[in-house]
Amino acid sequence: MDVEEKVSTVLRDTEEVITVEELRSLIETGCGKGYLGFEPSGIFHVGWLVWAFKFKDLVDVGFDMYLLAATWHAWINDKFGGDMELIRAAAKHVVDVLNSIGLEGRFKLVYAEELVDHAKYWGTLLRCAKEVSLARVKRALTIMGRTAEEGETDFSKLIYPLMQVTDIFELDLDLALGGLDQRKAHMLARDIAEKLGKKKVVAVHTPLIPSLLGPGRMDVGIAARDDRLAQVKMSKSKPETAIFLTDGDEEIRSKIRRAYCPPREVQDNPILSIAKHIIFRGEEKEFVINRPAQYGGSVTVWSYGELEKLYVEGKIHPLDIKNAVAEYLIRIVAPIRERVGKSEEVGKIREFLRSHK
Repeated sequence: MDVEEKVSTVLRDTEEVITVEELRSLIETGCGKGYLGFEPSGIFHVGWLVWAFKFKDLVDVGFDMYLLAATWHAWINDKFGGDMELIRAAAKHVVDVLNSIGLEGRFKLVYAEELVDHAKYWGTLLRCAKEVSLARVKRALTIMGRTAEEGETDFSKLIYPLMQVTDIFELDLDLALGGLDQRKAHMLARDIAEKLGKKKVVAVHTPLIPSLLGPGRMDVGIAARDDRLAQVKMSKSKPETAIFLTDGDEEIRSKIRRAYCPPREVQDNPILSIAKHIIFRGEEKEFVINRPAQYGGSVTVWSYGELEKLYVEGKIHPLDIKNAVAEYLIRIVAPIRERVGKSEEVGKIREFLRSHK
């Protein structure tokens, strides 16, 4: 791939890149070092496939990609009741998923323990803290699915955003990848970098797949605030909102059939979002909607744009698009499930979830 092909590969199916000019400059000079930090918190759901596929794109174009298993961050965020063994099992599960989509041996895995065990890490964190206000840190708590008020009763929550910034500096990164819900952390890192004379990472943000329940049928909590989008996404902590990579074919079909999918509407529609960001992913491919002749017969489209246009015009019924999306999603999920679904790590996570219902 030449430079423009690499830029196009990174840009396809992203929500935003800050900035495209900086990204192009990185690619022109050999790409550099990138990362994604994830909080091990449960079984991988299909919403996470969006960043996983983008992680692979970055590896494919030549970035030296690091995967940070944010184990201590998960502990701060009260995942698995603070059981670090389970948190590490969840981290291993995510690594297994990435290996199953063609990334085995192609990225570097770093655990948070490897960073926080060094005094230099905490020195960097304190320097970051000197450059930011308490109000700014509180506003960034939404990156961990928390409200600003929660920092009032558990001070460790306020350290979390600064740890994420410190991770970026200590790994000496050129690029940070994350879902759109991580935007505040990446922008905080860019702002602090300018003050400390450190590299400003290029921030690549991927779209979020909306909750299967839709915006009006879930306990949105702080969804009415500025960070609504990040709060109505699929979530491992709310299993009814998500499709997991360990779900069986019939379970996927059942969840899709029950999902929010209003006629002619695109916004907050998880079915169209799955089609756009997981099935098409910014590429042209054959997508067949099978339906009886009395309802117009089968329809074939070759792009998400074409599919959306037909749906908005009312030419495709919600049930028909649900049935098609379910079958295409099963084709994507099945080989991953075959490889990771029966792992020891998944067993441990399931046992925890069963015992804490």
